[in-house]
Amino acid sequence: MNRIAGQLGSRLALVAPDGTRRPAPPALVLVAHGSRDPRALATVRTLIERVRELRPHLDVHLGHIELNEPLLADTLASLAGRQDTVLVPLLLGRGYHVRRDIPETAAAVPGLHARVAGPLGPHPLLVETLYARLVEAGWRTRMSDAGRRASAVVLASAGSRAPDSAADTRRTAQMLAERLGVPVVPAYASAAAPTVTAAVRSLAARGRHRIAVASYFTAPGRFATQVAEEAPWICAEPLGDHPAMARLVLHRYDQAVAAPESAPERTLIPA
Repeated sequence: MNRIAGQLGSRLALVAPDGTRRPAPPALVLVAHGSRDPRALATVRTLIERVRELRPHLDVHLGHIELNEPLLADTLASLAGRQDTVLVPLLLGRGYHVRRDIPETAAAVPGLHARVAGPLGPHPLLVETLYARLVEAGWRTRMSDAGRRASAVVLASAGSRAPDSAADTRRTAQMLAERLGVPVVPAYASAAAPTVTAAVRSLAARGRHRIAVASYFTAPGRFATQVAEEAPWICAEPLGDHPAMARLVLHRYDQAVAAPESAPERTLIPA
């Protein structure tokens, strides 16, 4: 019943008060990195279905930066000249792909009018998802003062050489620490330091021996598997297709749609 009601509400939203049909909203293209792990593609497809359930009238597509089909360039070429498009990166910070790869790919497609939304993080909905994944893995929502003093979390992410990306990860770690009431230390699978093992060692030296790993990845893959193997205790699953992730995708989409077009002559307007 809820899904039927949502679909009816979405159809009514496309009708103006005078009975005329409103223009269709811009298409949404979720931009995934791509992975050789088949679980990654399955996870992204499930996330897309969650987005469609929340916004049935929205035209939703998928494009990959590499490794999986459809590739982003092919998806955008199929939309060129048809309708405005908003690209939402399924990426967690302002790294190279967000700042360069995705905008340049969109700008290279003739006839495409597109905006690139900001990355998913940092945002409270990511913290909500990280918290839920930790609880699923065995994190106790209630603990004694002694237990809290012995506990900590390593926020494990892919890593980037971009300073803005590292700042975004640190901000997410700070927000998660406020949510949990224990220290949260960022660590990286590549391109940056510390590693998960080094972060665990540092926390243990401070008397934190009950250390969980929060998997700060949008989907399963090589890096998520790698950091799980380094976890000394529990390791949460990646963010994946948690319902809060679908809400966050639509939030970034709505932000980009609402952003003013300061340079109308451009085919790409970062948001």
